[in-house]
Amino acid sequence: MKTVPMKTVHCVLPNDIDDPAHPSGGNVYDRRLIRGLTALGWTVVEHAVFGDWPYPDAVARAELAARLAALPTGAVVLLDGLVASAVPEVLAPEADRLRLVVLVHMPVGDTGGPVARMREGEALQAAVAVVTVSRWSRDRLIELYGLPAERIHVAPPGTDPAPLASATRSGRRMLCVATVAVHKGHDVLVRALSLVPDRRWSCVCVGTTDREPAFVEQLCAEARRGRITERIRIVGALPHRDLRPYYARTDLLVLPSRGETYALVVGEALARGIPVLATAVGGVPEALGYAPDGRRPGLLVPPDDPAALADALRRWLEDPALRADLRDAARQRRSTLPEWASTVEACAAVLTRAAQTVRVPTGR
Repeated sequence: MKTVPMKTVHCVLPNDIDDPAHPSGGNVYDRRLIRGLTALGWTVVEHAVFGDWPYPDAVARAELAARLAALPTGAVVLLDGLVASAVPEVLAPEADRLRLVVLVHMPVGDTGGPVARMREGEALQAAVAVVTVSRWSRDRLIELYGLPAERIHVAPPGTDPAPLASATRSGRRMLCVATVAVHKGHDVLVRALSLVPDRRWSCVCVGTTDREPAFVEQLCAEARRGRITERIRIVGALPHRDLRPYYARTDLLVLPSRGETYALVVGEALARGIPVLATAVGGVPEALGYAPDGRRPGLLVPPDDPAALADALRRWLEDPALRADLRDAARQRRSTLPEWASTVEACAAVLTRAAQTVRVPTGR
């Protein structure tokens, strides 16, 4: 029987993890984790698997099955949840031989319907441990699948120190960083902005636009109807490093999502002292957090409610005292944001326990 070093981990990732046309918080997290594990002395072996994850065809499933079958018995395997949730029939036969750990960025069962939910549940049952990015998502996985609480671990995304953004007195410059798709709620944002045409504001939307092109066309039509086309700019996808100039000249981050497990962009804005206006969904309140004195560094509104979002936008634009208070809270929050080193250490601890505690059958 082959054996593997205790500090080797095989990372199974979607093939587009480094695609600049499709950046995502999950891809940033995976890359930072791999870099951090390497710095801690782990040998990280990457397996980027081709496929339309989480909806792979038979060829993609077969490729992944062959990759796992070729790994030595006892290998620790960290699978991105986008891949793992789609292939319970591939993971189950390897569950006793390999030490499978699944990293869940977003529970597929919340968005993919009953079949996707059933398959994700079966996939997670095959794992010895699950890592997720917020306490909310941990609780959600327990609720959805009845997983033992001791098998699910939380490792929130970290943030990098960043210079303070330059703030305008009026607070007029807004930024939304998210894939332009239905679940991110850009339609709610456009409708809300249409309700405050009498105030000075501009909004830049950064994010992939080719996932749901019909939705992008709908947004443009909605902006035309609201006569705000010249005040909203959709710039498309940008590499993570190229977001810095946009953050640097932003007064308010707006995130109108219908669902989020954490929202890495919230931390990135707060690291620059930028207040956040977001929907109170999933792990967003957790990511927003509190300043040391207990103040929220932003505003939370219900999802799918353009009127509520518009009301919060109007409050932000019309109330200098509110802007000053939220900016001060955001700047105070910078000192309490999680660090990537803590993220990596939490994941490394899970991988170490997986390597030490799972029984590996003999005979192969």
